[in-house]
Amino acid sequence: MLHADRSRLGLAEEHRRTEALIEASGLAVTFLRNGWYSENYAASIPAALQHGAFIGSARDGRIASAARLDYAEAAAVALIGDTDARVVHELAGDEAYTLTEFAAELSRQSGKTIPYVDLAEAEYRAALTRAELPDSLAALLADSDAAAALGALFDDGRELSHLIKRPTTSLSATIAAAINA
Repeated sequence: MLHADRSRLGLAEEHRRTEALIEASGLAVTFLRNGWYSENYAASIPAALQHGAFIGSARDGRIASAARLDYAEAAAVALIGDTDARVVHELAGDEAYTLTEFAAELSRQSGKTIPYVDLAEAEYRAALTRAELPDSLAALLADSDAAAALGALFDDGRELSHLIKRPTTSLSATIAAAINA
């Protein structure tokens, strides 16, 4: 998890405990602290197109997500190349966006007006539950968006693109792939 040692995401606590257990083992390790996966938001595109709105609770929080393939490439590079006793890679996408910008790009590519509708965290969680997501997943996603509003999904260090020696997959490309899927 991106910045697991200080992240506000509820999900980060599990990552902190896992890192502490691994550290206590005394093994030489490389931690890959992956940021948010672009596919997490792209998965909502069909519903946004169907209902005419993209919903969330991230306010104007900037999100520096990357594609799963980008993170997988970084893992391969780190596996082969990291030889120090302890390495921590804070990995995030090159391009940060708000969910308003995400919805604008979705609108541009789909040819439909898809506004971003920002909800309170509890409202967003309830909407996800009404969409038949399990309550635990709805809670996790709503908490993650609320933390994104406070900067928890943002990083501008470009360590991911440095590791993979290319720019990370763009938001535009992720949305295009989701629309064409």
